[in-house]
Amino acid sequence: MDKYTWVDVGSSYLPSDLIAAFLFAQMEASSDITARRLAIWNAYHDAFAALERSGTVRRPVIPGHCRHNAHMHYLLLSSEGRRRRFIADMKKTGIHPVFHYVPLHDSPAGRRFARVHGGMDVTNDVSARLVRMPLWIGLEPYIQEVIRRSVDELMVN
Repeated sequence: MDKYTWVDVGSSYLPSDLIAAFLFAQMEASSDITARRLAIWNAYHDAFAALERSGTVRRPVIPGHCRHNAHMHYLLLSSEGRRRRFIADMKKTGIHPVFHYVPLHDSPAGRRFARVHGGMDVTNDVSARLVRMPLWIGLEPYIQEVIRRSVDELMVN
């Protein structure tokens, strides 16, 4: 199991001293970290606008009255098979986008403990097609350009 798959009731809420120290340093630098992530997010968003206009992908939608912290940038592809091929092809170029998390209702613990109302069709569909682009504060502009070019080349084929 991966660390994002809910498998049982309960959790571990107490961070170790080392993790707490890292968190404290990140909190002290949170404005700078968020600004750097937003710059990368905006560069991705601009870079993939033409692909969205052509109907190849859908980019994140941020309502005008909302702000975000650039937690992730994703592309929504046309099908689960397309996403699977995209991730595999990107990895061949040394770029590692990932699929998003398993919906909670589809996780092992979700199937055991949770109840859903309805078919969860939209959740299942979006989860199967969403791919997260690499986004971390050390992602240099030239690497983003390599990513952009790789995405463009793969989406044309």
